[in-house]
Amino acid sequence: MTGPRRARLRALAKINLDLRVLGRREDGYHELRTVFQTISLADTLEIAFTPGRRSSIELAENQIPDNLVLRAAQAVMDALRRPGRVEMRLSKRIPMGAGLGGGSSDAAAVLLALPVLAGGELSLPDLCRMGRDLGSDVPFFLLGGRAVGIGRGTELFPLPDGAAQMGVLAAPGIHVSTAEAYRLLDASLTTELQENKMFSFQSLAWGWESGRPAVNDFEAVVFPVDGRIARLKRSLMRSGAVQASMTGSGSAVFGLYRTAESAARAMTSLSGNDLAGGRVFRIHLVSRARYRSLWWRALQEHTGANVWPPRSRYLR
Repeated sequence: MTGPRRARLRALAKINLDLRVLGRREDGYHELRTVFQTISLADTLEIAFTPGRRSSIELAENQIPDNLVLRAAQAVMDALRRPGRVEMRLSKRIPMGAGLGGGSSDAAAVLLALPVLAGGELSLPDLCRMGRDLGSDVPFFLLGGRAVGIGRGTELFPLPDGAAQMGVLAAPGIHVSTAEAYRLLDASLTTELQENKMFSFQSLAWGWESGRPAVNDFEAVVFPVDGRIARLKRSLMRSGAVQASMTGSGSAVFGLYRTAESAARAMTSLSGNDLAGGRVFRIHLVSRARYRSLWWRALQEHTGANVWPPRSRYLR
């Protein structure tokens, strides 16, 4: 019997460097314009595949109902039709429900790694379709770096990567309901406003400049609900951030700095009261090239060449 093929993976978080909501679509989702960026904060996923006659999927110590990791693994096994035992262990470091895409990144990690370990092959379009069915943020984590997302955020176009800019991420212990944030935002949207946002974002994407003021439409409805999130952003701006914003629909807030020293000083400027029992992280931006390099190193025992998506050496 063939022994297990193992890998230890880092599933990186994301921030939204810009986020505009144009309105509700006929399918019930919202039409978005956003700029995604991978950052260094990461969960750790240990995954093993053992070929066999029957298939099973296990996630150790799973306490998350309907975990995307399990759904992603099942989707891969159904697509590959290669029986075997899948064993996984997930160590969470990315705060949940903070707009950082942790669950989506974990799912994308399974979509990228499990075909390699199982000796199968799925094309990038196939992986993106599978990711879209799991969640709107999942396809971005199949690509990494900096990218424009439109539609639900699943239609992605690359932007040039910037420097590995240093930052501070404050994830307060404050729950923000995404559904409620969208409901509050819907009430303020008009046709004229949608057009202004669309053309403004288009101009931004064509002439991206690091350090430009960030826009996140959700701030207008989330900040009045809990003023501590707004105070965290103001604290980051006062500490010298060249860009500061809430990410996603909240509640995490990030600040980007020109130097590591500036970021270190900003760590001490955040109020414990405003954090509400949450956490603060030092981060840096992760480019697309760096993102893919991390994957190739993690899977190098099981791949034959540095291609994207990673390709299994067990293919037959």
